[in-house]
Amino acid sequence: MKIGDKVRFLSEVGEGRVVGFQGKDIALVEDADGFEIPMQIKELVVVQTDEYNIPTSQQKQKRAEETPHAKSDVAAPYRGKTAQESPYDRGSAHGSAHNSTSANVERMPFREHHPVSGVSAASEVKGGDILNVYLAYVLVDIKQVSTTPFETYLVNDSNYYLYYTYCNLENQSCQVRSQGMIEPNTKLFLEEFEKSELNDLERVSVQLIAFKDGKPFAMKPAVSVELRIDVVKFYKLHTFQDNDFFEEPALLYDIVRNDQPAKQLYVSAEEVKNALIQKRDAVQPARKPVQKKDERNGILEVDLHINELLDNTHGLSNADMLHYQLKKFVEVMEQYKHQQGKRIVFIHGKGEGVLRKAILDELKRKYPRCKWQDASFQEYGFGATQVTIHA
Repeated sequence: MKIGDKVRFLSEVGEGRVVGFQGKDIALVEDADGFEIPMQIKELVVVQTDEYNIPTSQQKQKRAEETPHAKSDVAAPYRGKTAQESPYDRGSAHGSAHNSTSANVERMPFREHHPVSGVSAASEVKGGDILNVYLAYVLVDIKQVSTTPFETYLVNDSNYYLYYTYCNLENQSCQVRSQGMIEPNTKLFLEEFEKSELNDLERVSVQLIAFKDGKPFAMKPAVSVELRIDVVKFYKLHTFQDNDFFEEPALLYDIVRNDQPAKQLYVSAEEVKNALIQKRDAVQPARKPVQKKDERNGILEVDLHINELLDNTHGLSNADMLHYQLKKFVEVMEQYKHQQGKRIVFIHGKGEGVLRKAILDELKRKYPRCKWQDASFQEYGFGATQVTIHA
């Protein structure tokens, strides 16, 4: 008995679908009215095994809106494609990155994993002994891209069970966000988070140990991958692409591709700054500081325009520049955070509002006692924020 099986009650009238387990003896059964009923497993009999993709809550809601009279407990089939029809072969956003199956192999239905106690037998697919694992981010409400929260999934596109740990990193420490086991050829929901938490996710790590149960298998090395998440992508709808694992667009990051752990170099803002300073000092004198004091009212002005902070931005992505601007903002706040009543105007420009929102998120997270407001429109237009220090 497993998640998704349709079962009938032995001692009373009724039936439903298994949605979870409590220990080894109790199954949670969802009836036709959507109620979860705890039942002893010995009081249930399986009448139908569901090997299709178990939808997320958002997918259930979307399907219910499209077919109002459809039962919400029926799982929709995976939009299966042969390898020839896969977006990997027709040049999608993840193009040549995922070529783990041969051209004449049909992909099996991809299921959403629900953790249960113990390890159950799992079906294998041809070509699945090559390890391919992805970290996926999905919008909860694609129609509200500016405010919607996000869901995080681990996708196991292989015939191996995986023990995993998913952490966010800050300096030299890490914080576990999810850990456990994922079954073969499944996707596993890890967490839901708000946009205000994006700054905590700019560096994440995934550790994996692969194995098979009850059968011989080729040993895979333990995997430990550190990823740099481009938080700017979460503000742009086009970065979420169609894929084989979700019915809606998703942002995918490679963890393991064709048995090879992803190699994504993380370069800190401090390293970028030091490298640029060394290059600058070698060819020209130091430029004037970006901070200047308005003698009339004692306000400190800090210009965060990237061309005021760096002489050369060649080779830096938008995310790199945003990280550097935020680092400069934090440096100034740390310098003056104990000067009660100090007023600082951060000039960030209007643009698309990404830097301004990132600054406000930092203020709410690290300096909640400080007060902030739009700076004088007459002097700065819409492109500056004034912060008053409250120690």
